[in-house]
Amino acid sequence: MSVFLAIFTYFSYVFIIVMYTVKVVKYLKLPVHLRWELYPVVHEERRGFGSCFESMDWWTKARRSSHIRGVLYLLKEYIHLGEYWKRNKGYWMVLYPWHVGFMLIILFHILCFFSGIAMALGLTISADSPQIFGRMLYYIILAVGVVSFITGSFGSIGLWIKRLIDRDLRLYAAPLNFVSYCLTSLVFLSGLYAWYFVDPPLSEYREFWKGLVTLRFVPVEAASALHIMIFNLFLVYLPYTRSMHYITRFFAFFLIRWDDEPNVRGCDLEKELIKLQDQKVTWDGPHIRPGGKWTDLVS
Repeated sequence: MSVFLAIFTYFSYVFIIVMYTVKVVKYLKLPVHLRWELYPVVHEERRGFGSCFESMDWWTKARRSSHIRGVLYLLKEYIHLGEYWKRNKGYWMVLYPWHVGFMLIILFHILCFFSGIAMALGLTISADSPQIFGRMLYYIILAVGVVSFITGSFGSIGLWIKRLIDRDLRLYAAPLNFVSYCLTSLVFLSGLYAWYFVDPPLSEYREFWKGLVTLRFVPVEAASALHIMIFNLFLVYLPYTRSMHYITRFFAFFLIRWDDEPNVRGCDLEKELIKLQDQKVTWDGPHIRPGGKWTDLVS
């Protein structure tokens, strides 16, 4: 059982990395999207007016911008989900704990991976470790894991209930939403059970990761093994859900919503747009002639 659990864990982590990479590459290769051209743009240097678009011949002038501001804006939105709070506070009350639990359980497993490496190198991770870093890592992993299990369990169950009783939300809830809530509930509840009843210091889980790092696989209690199995299934399932928005959100903001790169003669953007205009029109309508090029239609 320990060997199977280890192999399945290796597979699930490699699988999600490969699938996320494939999807990101696919998105980056898509044709240029229509830009929103909204202003003010977050990454643009603040001026006495709204945007560089208000300047005469703005595309001929040097533009100063900081993409760090855009990254910080998105990270802030990830942390507190302010738009949901403004629009539906009741939904935010269950969605926010779910997001916190989701992000923390990912961090929990990352910390367990590094703790496995540290333990393999001789670091003792426990409450009474002779090394101060070992004690710090013990309490950090414990806090992150427990908070993720509690907030994630509350949020997953709350989302189930909220989506069912709120008519407006129920209208837009696809069956896949409830499958995701069910699976995440099992992930968090199994982790909560394993921690509270079987492994309060989470030492068994750290030993499991040490075994993965050193290729000396160790057996774990049935409750811990069940949580590991469910979490591995969750990782395999994740690339086929809307969770890609954690990554694609950056593309949507930087490449669509905030994209203000000018299209000037001879630039790479112009060359890409010319290629797109040379494509054949594959649909028709009262105002469209199929079979021709887009260049002919727009001219």
